[in-house]
Amino acid sequence: MISLILNCDINWGIGKRNGLLFHLPLDMAFFKEKTLNHPVFMGENTLLSFPHSKPLKNRVNVVLSQDETHNYEGVINVHSFSSFLNKMKEMEQEDEVFIIGGASIYRQCLEYADRVYLTKVLHDGGAEVFFVNLDENKNFVLKEEGDVVVDNGYNIRFTLYENKNKKII
Repeated sequence: MISLILNCDINWGIGKRNGLLFHLPLDMAFFKEKTLNHPVFMGENTLLSFPHSKPLKNRVNVVLSQDETHNYEGVINVHSFSSFLNKMKEMEQEDEVFIIGGASIYRQCLEYADRVYLTKVLHDGGAEVFFVNLDENKNFVLKEEGDVVVDNGYNIRFTLYENKNKKII
C-alpha cells in the first residue's frame, strides 16, 4: 500500500521557504504514529528541512536526489524517479510505504497512491507551494473526515482520501 501523508491550509497550500506552514503538535503525533516503523519516501529538500538534515528515526528513509554526488548517511539514496518508484514498488509488497514530500514528489506520486492522509488546517498559511485539490479530483473520494479539533491554536480536521483509479507501478 502506498500512502501520501501531509497537511494543507484552506487553499491547499503545503509549504513556504522549504518549511511547514504551521507548528501542529497533534498533527506531528499523528504523522509519527502512522509512519513509525514504515518506509518513508521523500525528496532531497524534505530531508534537508529536518533538524540537522538527519533521517527520521525508526523508519527506512528513501531519498531522491537528482544529483548523483549527493548521498546522505542513514538513508537509501536513489538518483532517478524510476529508481525511486522501483524501490517503492519493492517495499510496498511487504509494508505500507509513506510519501512525505515535498511538493514535486507528492505531485509525481499521487497517481500511484492508494490513499492520502490529509490534515486540513482551516486557516490561510500564506503558502508558496500547493497540493492538488482532492475535492475536485475525480480519482479521489473522501472516505473519512474527523471532527474539528484545535491544535496549537489552529482548527484542524484529519481526513482520509482513497484513490479510485490507482496507477500500478
